[in-house]
Amino acid sequence: MDLKNKKVLLTGGAGFLGSCVAKSLVEHGVRQQDIFIPRSATEDLREWTHCRRAVSGRDLVIHLAGKVGGIGFNREKPGELFYDNLMMGAQLMEAACRARVGKFVAIGTICAYPKHTPVPFAEAALWDGYPEETNAPYGLAKKMLLVQAQAYRQQYGFNAIYLLPVNLYGPGDNFKPDSSHVIPALIKKVADAQKAGQDFIEVWGTGTASREFLYVEDAAEGVVLAAERYEKPDPVNLGAGREITIRDLVATICRLMGFTGDIRWDASKPDGQPRRMLDTSRAEQEFGFRARTDFEEGLRKTIDWYLRTG
Repeated sequence: MDLKNKKVLLTGGAGFLGSCVAKSLVEHGVRQQDIFIPRSATEDLREWTHCRRAVSGRDLVIHLAGKVGGIGFNREKPGELFYDNLMMGAQLMEAACRARVGKFVAIGTICAYPKHTPVPFAEAALWDGYPEETNAPYGLAKKMLLVQAQAYRQQYGFNAIYLLPVNLYGPGDNFKPDSSHVIPALIKKVADAQKAGQDFIEVWGTGTASREFLYVEDAAEGVVLAAERYEKPDPVNLGAGREITIRDLVATICRLMGFTGDIRWDASKPDGQPRRMLDTSRAEQEFGFRARTDFEEGLRKTIDWYLRTG
């Protein structure tokens, strides 16, 4: 799909990833005035009529909007996470298909993978087991977009693709304690401890779990490249292809922020999925995507942004 002069619906376009995708779309030839970003105050995508209105006259839909949070948020609100994400995605894709939108880019989640997926996670393993329990309602709701995309392609010839980004980080991330992911949560913990003169921080879990992180601007470029170049039913991972334990992540953030206090691990709290790292070869082969941002460089930019604005 040549993106020049295309009219784009970008749900979640005012959010963390969405704002970067909007910028990348412009860099790829979309006019700023042709990017429509619905706001939840006026467009509730859980409502069918709002979905129909949002897709009207669009050539491309990139669906980033969702309700999402860290382990604590997932444990507290599993029903909301399942219902809101399922209804937004299913209705929006149905509306786009009926409106004959040229292409639909559905953004899934790493949480859709089975709890004990062999590392690195290959797309073929997506259906080999149940997701990690605290993530399952959210992960399965998002996973249904893959089922829907493949079914609609088969029955209606609808051009829908499905991308699986790993955990994102970067400037502009969500730093709210009740819903943030691990990197912003840790940065805030350290900054708060330093501000209070506290000589320790508490961290959930044991530190043995591992994660992979993708810088948000890299992720945005991957989404737009897929919108331009990828036309197949198979799901595609978007990641950086590198793994770090939570224990090493905490040590790295503390070092970069100059914090020398104690790390107190609360093993009564869950670790979440034991390991996460993606096989990113399909994205590179199919549409030339490879993450470019060095991890520590990305962490420094994220820390600097938070200390300036937090």
